[in-house]
Amino acid sequence: MLALGVAVLVTLLGIGALGAVGYVVSIAASAPSLDSLNPINKGATSVVFAADGSRLGFIQANDLRTPVRAQDIPQSVRDATVAIEDQRFYEHKGVDYEGILRAAYRNVTSGRTLQGGSTITMQLVRNLYISQERTLSRKIREARLAQQLEQRHPGRAGKVWILTNYLNTVPYGTVGGQSAIGIDAAARLYFDKPVSQLTLPEAALLSGLPQAPSTYNPFINPDGARLRRNDVLKKMADLHYVTPEQAARAMASPLGVRHNAYYTTRREGYFFDYVQQELINRYGADRVRQGGLKIYTTIDLKFQDAARKAIAGQLTQPGDPSSAVVSIDPANGYIRAMASSANYGLSKFNLAAQGHRQPGSTFKVMVLMTAVRKGIDPQSTTYESRPLDFVDPRYGPINVQTYSHSYLGNINLVDATLKSDNTVYQQLDLDVGPKDVAQTAHDMGVTTHLDGYPSEGLGGLTIGVSPLEMANAYATVASGGWRNTPTAFTKVRFPDGHSDDLSKPQRVKAFSDGVTSTVSDILQKNIQMGTGVAANIGCPAGGKTGTTDNFTDAWFDGFTPHLATAVWVGYPKSKVPMTDVHGIQVAGGTFPAMIWHDYMQVAHGSDCSGFPAPQSPVSFSPFFSSRAGSGSGSGSNGSGSNGSGSGYGGSNTATGSGSGRGKASGAGGIGNPVDNPPGQHRTGSPTTRGGTSHHTYNPQFYASPPQTAPPSSGGGGGGTGGAGAGPAH
Repeated sequence: MLALGVAVLVTLLGIGALGAVGYVVSIAASAPSLDSLNPINKGATSVVFAADGSRLGFIQANDLRTPVRAQDIPQSVRDATVAIEDQRFYEHKGVDYEGILRAAYRNVTSGRTLQGGSTITMQLVRNLYISQERTLSRKIREARLAQQLEQRHPGRAGKVWILTNYLNTVPYGTVGGQSAIGIDAAARLYFDKPVSQLTLPEAALLSGLPQAPSTYNPFINPDGARLRRNDVLKKMADLHYVTPEQAARAMASPLGVRHNAYYTTRREGYFFDYVQQELINRYGADRVRQGGLKIYTTIDLKFQDAARKAIAGQLTQPGDPSSAVVSIDPANGYIRAMASSANYGLSKFNLAAQGHRQPGSTFKVMVLMTAVRKGIDPQSTTYESRPLDFVDPRYGPINVQTYSHSYLGNINLVDATLKSDNTVYQQLDLDVGPKDVAQTAHDMGVTTHLDGYPSEGLGGLTIGVSPLEMANAYATVASGGWRNTPTAFTKVRFPDGHSDDLSKPQRVKAFSDGVTSTVSDILQKNIQMGTGVAANIGCPAGGKTGTTDNFTDAWFDGFTPHLATAVWVGYPKSKVPMTDVHGIQVAGGTFPAMIWHDYMQVAHGSDCSGFPAPQSPVSFSPFFSSRAGSGSGSGSNGSGSNGSGSGYGGSNTATGSGSGRGKASGAGGIGNPVDNPPGQHRTGSPTTRGGTSHHTYNPQFYASPPQTAPPSSGGGGGGTGGAGAGPAH
C-alpha cells in the first residue's frame, strides 16, 4: 500500500508530502474487500432460436453484447489491446506504478484532470465493481481492488481470465443508437463477422476504440480511425508482437468497415414479436430488457416455409386477399407455424395472432360439441331444414335461411354439418343454449369475449376470433378433449446459467374423448364428402369451412391426429367482399381449404395414422325439443314464435327480422353462413344483408360493431341478438 501511496504522491504536489501519503493510505484502506462486492451483471443481447436450434434473431436493446470464450479471441486482438492499453500487463500485479507516475506527471504538468495510468485490470474493476466517476479517491480504490483481483486470479491463467473479461465488457462505441459492449459485438457491428475471424488490421482498429470510441468511430471519422489503427500497429511492432513488415502491410489496408443488420435482422418477424410479448407477459419488461436470455421456441421453420408457399401457390395475383396460417400440436399446445402473406417490413400487425375476424360456420363445431357433450346423438337427432322467421321469447327475432334458399326437410346433425345448414344449426343452438355454446367455445380454447347470443353459433361474434384461437380450439378436438395453452417457447436460459423448463404442456381435460371422437368422425366425413373436400390430403383428417356474409372472411379449420391448423383468407384493413377473386366468390371451401390442403400435405409428413378409439364413449340419451325431430316433433313454426321480445336482427354482415324492429345496427347475427359443396360456386348476392358492403375497422378489433346487452326479461324494445339471415359457411 505504501508503494501505491508513493506512486500517487506525485499527483498531490499541492497537499504536502506527509499529508498526501496519509490521504492515499486512508483512501486505500477504505476500499471494500473484493469478496464483499458483487460484479455488475453486464448481461448480453437476448437471442431467440427456432425449434431446430437455428437463430431467429436478437431481441433489440440499446447495448449489444455477446460474450465469447478466451479461445475464440484471436491472439492479434489480445496483443493489440495489451500494446495500446497496458503494455506491462503481463508484468504488473494489477497496478502499473511506472504507468501511474508517467500519467500523473503528464497531467500535473499540463494542468489537466488526471488521465491515463489505468491498467487493464483496473479498467475491468471499474467496469464490474465500482462507479465511473473521475475522482482521485475512485482511482485509489480502483487500484486497491485491482491488486485484490490479481491475487484472486494469479499467474498466466489469471492474466488470460482478466484480459478475456475485459474484452467482453469494454465499450467499443455506438452505431445507429446501439452500443457495442465487448469485442464480439464490436466485430459484428463494425465488420459483420465474429471476433474469431478478425484480421490484424481489423483487430488493431477495434483495439484502438475503447479510449475514445466516438472520436475514433470509423463510420463517423474514418481518417481519425485510420490514424488510431496505425498507432496501434506501430506500438505492436515496437513491442515485437508483429514484424515491421506485417505492420506496414496492415497500415496500407483499407478500413474495411461495413454497415450491416446482424443484430437487427430477424427471421419470422411476426412470430418473433409474439415470442417477445409472451416473454414480457411472463417475466416483465424490465427483465427482458436486461438481456442475456436464450429463448428456445417451438416454431418449425419447414412448416413456416410450407405455409407461405401454400398461400403463394393459391393467391398468386396482385390485389389478392391476404391469408394467415397457424398450426398447433394437439399433444402439447406447441405453436408449430404462425405464418401469413403479409410483409413484415410494411406492417407489423400479426394477422395470425392479433387479427380478430368473424369465423363463419367454423363456429358450428362449438354448437355440435355442446350438443354431444349434453348427450345428444348427432345420428338420431333430426331437425327440419326450413326458413326461420320468428321471435324467440328470450333472444328476440330469429330470421335465418340457407344461402341457396333450398331446404332438405328433416335431416340429422351429421348431414346438417356436411351441408353446413344454418337453419338446423340455429335451432340446435337455441336448444342447447347459446350461453352453453359460448362456454364450450371457451373450454375449447377461444379466449376472446363471447356474449352467448344465438348468432354466435353461426359465427356472429362481437369481436371475432384469431386464427391462433381457432387452431387451438380445433386442437382440443384432435387431442381427445385436452385444451392446451398455446406455447411459443419451451426453455429460457438466463445469464447465470439456470434455465426455466417450460416444455411441460399446460393443459386441462375439458371434454371426454368420447365427445371429441364423435365430433371428429363427423368432421372427417366433412372433408371426405362435405364442404371441405378440397382439403382432403388422403390421410385421416377432419375440418370445417367458414364464410361470412358478403364473403369478407373465409376459413378452413381442421386437424390430423398430430396437427391442428387454421387458415384465414380476407383483406386485413377492411371488410372487402371477396366476390371476384380469380373469377370466383371466396368461400371456406375454396382458397382456405386449398391452402390448408397444400400446407398439410407437407406438414403432416409421412404419418398417415388414424385417430384413436375413445376410451370413454358417449352415452347418448333421447333428446326432447319442440324443434328436434327425435323429440316432440319438428315444430314448423319453431318454439317461441309468439314471444314478445322485439330485439334486433342481424349485424352489418347479415340482416335479421329486426332490421325494422329495435336496433338494426347491432351485431346480433352474422346471418346465414355460406358454405357450398365443392364445385358449386355461388352466383348473385344474398337477398338479405344489413349494413354496407365495405367497412373499415381498428385493425386490432376486426369485428362487427358491439351488440346491445340482453334485456333482463323477454319484453319488447332493444332485445338481444337474434340471428340474422345471410351467408356463412
